Amino acid sequence: MKQNDADPPPPPTGGILWETAGDVRSLLALPAAFVLQVAHPAVGAGVDDHSVFRTDPWGRGQRSLTSVLTWVYGGERAAEEGRRLRRVHRDIRGTDPHGRRYHALTPAHYAWVHATGYPVARYARRYFARPFTPDEDERFYAEWLQVGRILGIHDRDMPQTTEEFWPYYRKMLAGGVGRNTVVDELTAPDRAVPPPDHLVPRLLWPVLRPALTRASAFLSVGLLPPEAREAIGLPWTPRQERRLRRCAVAVRLLVPRLPERLRYLPLARRARAAAQRSA
Repeated sequence: MKQNDADPPPPPTGGILWETAGDVRSLLALPAAFVLQVAHPAVGAGVDDHSVFRTDPWGRGQRSLTSVLTWVYGGERAAEEGRRLRRVHRDIRGTDPHGRRYHALTPAHYAWVHATGYPVARYARRYFARPFTPDEDERFYAEWLQVGRILGIHDRDMPQTTEEFWPYYRKMLAGGVGRNTVVDELTAPDRAVPPPDHLVPRLLWPVLRPALTRASAFLSVGLLPPEAREAIGLPWTPRQERRLRRCAVAVRLLVPRLPERLRYLPLARRARAAAQRSA
């Protein structure tokens, strides 16, 4: 299938996202990004009313991860995945807890979901990898905007530079986000999560679940930028911060030394291998 000339292209091969999105360390920041997304009342209500994150968290997580990786590594499939995602969200509508009508594709709501990926990924990188230089930060944001175009987000609905992003972000934190039922569930260390649909994890789930839910809650809060934690109202102690930093040292030292087949997720690894063969 040849990419339509009108389709926005994916981020560049060899770019910042090409190097970082499929790295296994990116998985660690996903819970925090999800929490920041659903802290928006319309997004939280949509997830509360329509998502299967409670009944099928593993399937939902896999589908979301595949979608994200396709935006970056999918080549000609990236734009079609963006269209598919918009079709999925077309009928997600309802009323939030404040009695306000919401629709998932309302530009401000849809853009916020995408925008949250930038500050969370940037903050998490300070723990698990070398922080971006100013030039890399600008390129990372420009590539994230390109992904937004794939998703159907118009330039007018997203800040177009990092300089424009931070006032928008601070304004959203000041009056656009807060704790809600979904935030509390995602950050609860004793959250009820059904077992994966595989025999061994199912058998071991009574032992595995408490450790996994505690780790997920820990990362969900710890990898939120401090100003986002404060705006949402999520506590974080100096002791927790020290623990996160100790864990991050191991990740930062180990992952870069892994071979590519272990460091990158399968979809990213296949795309990177194909790009190397065609170079």
